[in-house]
Amino acid sequence: MPSFLFMLQNKKILIAITGSIAAYKIATLVRLMVKENAIVKVIMTDAAQNFISALTLSTLSKNEVHTSLSTDNTWANHVMLGLWADVMLIAPASCNTMSKMANGICDNILQAVYLSARCPILVAPAMDEDMWKHPSTKINIEKIKSFGNIILPVNNGELASGLIGEGRMAEPEFMIDYLKEFFTSKQELFGKKVLITAGPTYEQLDPVRFIGNYSTGKMGIAISKACANRGADVTLVLGPSVEQVPNNIKLINVKSSSEMLDACLLNFKDSDIAIMSAAVADYTPVNVAEQKIKKNDGLMTLELKKTEDILKTLGSIKTGKQILVGFALETENEKENALKKMNNKNADFIVLNSLNDTGAGFAHNTNKITIFDNKGNQFDFETKSKDLVAIDIVQKIITG
Repeated sequence: MPSFLFMLQNKKILIAITGSIAAYKIATLVRLMVKENAIVKVIMTDAAQNFISALTLSTLSKNEVHTSLSTDNTWANHVMLGLWADVMLIAPASCNTMSKMANGICDNILQAVYLSARCPILVAPAMDEDMWKHPSTKINIEKIKSFGNIILPVNNGELASGLIGEGRMAEPEFMIDYLKEFFTSKQELFGKKVLITAGPTYEQLDPVRFIGNYSTGKMGIAISKACANRGADVTLVLGPSVEQVPNNIKLINVKSSSEMLDACLLNFKDSDIAIMSAAVADYTPVNVAEQKIKKNDGLMTLELKKTEDILKTLGSIKTGKQILVGFALETENEKENALKKMNNKNADFIVLNSLNDTGAGFAHNTNKITIFDNKGNQFDFETKSKDLVAIDIVQKIITG
């Protein structure tokens, strides 16, 4: 036996299985968890038993499987099950069960345990693509997330209907890896809502041209991942970008600075933390041509007006319970300009990066930052990958 401890050793994991063909994969999941020395208990709905037997799962988990609130005049204490677990994993989570979770319906043991649980709850959806993309499912998922639950991403592949598309349950190996990271990483932001902006804005000139900048959104997306890894419910307002965003982050795509402002105002009031890392245009055209502007002899004069300052707008309405973080990309008088920006816009932190530093700024996979807080402190960091820079930023927000 190796001397190191298993990452899931002695972790109490409660698996809740609903009626889906993907339930057959839970046998593999339980076996993998037991190999990691986790303590596994299983509950099942009536529909789940049509796809996998309780006997199989009790044999693999080495614990009794609960399928109803009472058996042979014996009550299954759903409250104690919810208190016992370090984490509850609902997998597969059918469309029907997620609807009940979203609306507080309690008609089986799974729902009774879910409504009683005080531990973090992970949800692994499984359904056909049309069901997954239905507006009612999207509403239910947002409600479930708003309760502080974590929705695992679905896979794209062959479905029970024979079609190819989104809706496949996450594979057991992915869930094992996710749980390992969940237990080994700190969850200081669990239950917190974080609003993040990233990427450039495009200010339209005519149907085919715009004013923009070189931002890719890499830094903001990395911050989004770091926050989600700490347990936060993350909303990312992203300008035009080709970068991939994980499924566990709520994504709002925008183009212009005005669209980004509207999205921020819509989500800021419910946010505990707002991190404004986007490279927002300072100016936008006064007039947008309806047709493509044709080239002609001589100079072209372009009239611009100031855009509304998103950071300053949020700073003017933030409450004492909210944390607001700004970014300053500077080329001269870096510290002076960054501190001025933080103070003028009522931010709690400002993250400075300078285009004079090698490996910093737009389009790089690395960055070099200095963080200032509104208490007069300065924190300097070395050049790192943007993923590691994101961890530094989130850690500083958490510790203050």
